[in-house]
Amino acid sequence: MPLPEIMLAVLWVGLTAYVLFGGADFGGGIWDLLAGGAAKGRRQRALVEHSIGPVWEANHVWLIFVIVLMWTGIPSVFAAIASTLYIPLTLAALGIIARGAAFAFRKVSTELWQQRLFGATFAFSSVATPFFLGTAAGAIASGRVPPGIAKGDLVGSWVNPTSLAAGALAVGTAAYLAAVYLTRDAQRAGDADLVHAFRRRALGCGAVVGVLSAAGLLVLRADAPALFAEITSGRALPLLVLSVVAGLASLVLLWRRAYLAVRVTAALAVTGLLWGWGVGQYPSLLPGVSLADAAATDAVLAASLGSLAVGAVLLLPSLWWLYATFQRDRVAARSDREP
Repeated sequence: MPLPEIMLAVLWVGLTAYVLFGGADFGGGIWDLLAGGAAKGRRQRALVEHSIGPVWEANHVWLIFVIVLMWTGIPSVFAAIASTLYIPLTLAALGIIARGAAFAFRKVSTELWQQRLFGATFAFSSVATPFFLGTAAGAIASGRVPPGIAKGDLVGSWVNPTSLAAGALAVGTAAYLAAVYLTRDAQRAGDADLVHAFRRRALGCGAVVGVLSAAGLLVLRADAPALFAEITSGRALPLLVLSVVAGLASLVLLWRRAYLAVRVTAALAVTGLLWGWGVGQYPSLLPGVSLADAAATDAVLAASLGSLAVGAVLLLPSLWWLYATFQRDRVAARSDREP
């Protein structure tokens, strides 16, 4: 396989990891927002905090990975996207910063008004950040980012039906993934009430995401017919079918209380949708710009991919150990208390 195709595939793997892990973190903030009052929502917020606390910052490694690989592997595309979409991207970056700061400060705050202030900032940023990232993705997918520095409409590129639908779908997907993951976390902790609460939310949110996905296709057909044709025919169609089948299977598994298996099918549903877009649009990256046109030289790509391979030997086992350690933490703590 040529180096540009390898680079693009690796980049898309990193983007998928950020959507599945970082997206679920944002979704946790959404459920924090909807948990209720201070007393009513205390246990739900405690579960959210425990689940994302050890990994929320580590998950942004994937976003940094995608950004670095873009500016080294396809620099002209990175420049066009960053300059045309700097408004939503800046808002998303501010949301990430505000969310992280608020999450950290809320944990050490002693005054109720401080906890409420930082909690509201954390929750609002958890909704706004995936929304703005989704609008940026919609702008790229619908061909509203032309090649060149700031050649696109700085507002219309991301304020349009396709981008707004993509933003809403990003928020819904984040909330759905978080509800699925939190259901299993609550089961592992042995808290039947929280299991029931997040199972109900996962079922409802999954249905809403399904409706948003169907509505999004109608929006694409009217607003971005070229993209609609790309993802509903040819090589992208099997991936969209996989997404639909996995999504329906997830609802069935939730109904049957198979909380471990549903994590896999929920991830497949989101992955199928994301890769369906990528495969459908390939080899075009921007209007009139193919991967072969935009890719860096083979020397740069080889050096970048080689460095990534060496780094992955250290990074991936470390991340796995981090996730595995804190997945076991609540069970261990509960077992210690029971005697």
